[in-house]
Amino acid sequence: MDRLRPRQRLVFTGFSETEVGKMEKLLVESKEDLLTKGFCQKVAKSFNISAGRAGKPIVKWTEVQSWFKSRQQNNPSKIASSTDEPKNVSVLPETCPPTKERKSSQEPREAGEKLSDLSELEFEARSSKDGAWYDVEMFLAHRFISSGEAEVRVRFIGFGAEEDEWVNVKKAVRERSVPVEHSDCHRLKVGDLVLCFQERRDQAIYYDAHIVEIQRRMHDIRGCRCLFLIRYNHDNTEERVRLRRLCTRPTF
Repeated sequence: MDRLRPRQRLVFTGFSETEVGKMEKLLVESKEDLLTKGFCQKVAKSFNISAGRAGKPIVKWTEVQSWFKSRQQNNPSKIASSTDEPKNVSVLPETCPPTKERKSSQEPREAGEKLSDLSELEFEARSSKDGAWYDVEMFLAHRFISSGEAEVRVRFIGFGAEEDEWVNVKKAVRERSVPVEHSDCHRLKVGDLVLCFQERRDQAIYYDAHIVEIQRRMHDIRGCRCLFLIRYNHDNTEERVRLRRLCTRPTF
């Protein structure tokens, strides 16, 4: 894995026929506001945990909302008539019962509530080959090892099936880090964990690091001009970098 770690989001390829059918039914029968974030999140989550979505890109709630919005604009009279009679419709699809034969359709137990709303999350995983973090295109399957810990098989964005890896859910999978905006540089502090873009002659990839020192400088038309001394976690080497090479955890 000596290529640049892609940062772009995987392009959504569309809903399956089954998913479209369920949304068409909700369009006609549901009395809820179809465009609310909460409703669309429930629909997206139900798709993401279904057996038919295993091995496919995760559906975001905004994609569900866009679909409903488009259908409402194209056929408003049909939507209006759907609110005349109250209906008790569940947005959760029927899913296959968890069995040993269908492990890939189950959610990793160790992920707990952190994975409860997959429709809004994008992930990165740490490769066991070089210790660097790469964006996840999709989760292919999961299993439990002898220690009882869960592992997932991931495919990285920009890489083929030959680079798929089994990684530990707790230690090597997390929500994707985000670039730091120039206006937010003042929030970075010594000791903070960051994901740093390491540029070397033979590779350019992302590693975890901690901020050791910050040289605050006046911003100009180019943005932040501060310098950050960081120490990489994997080999304890240090390097001075600018803000554009740093990402932080989503909770930053």
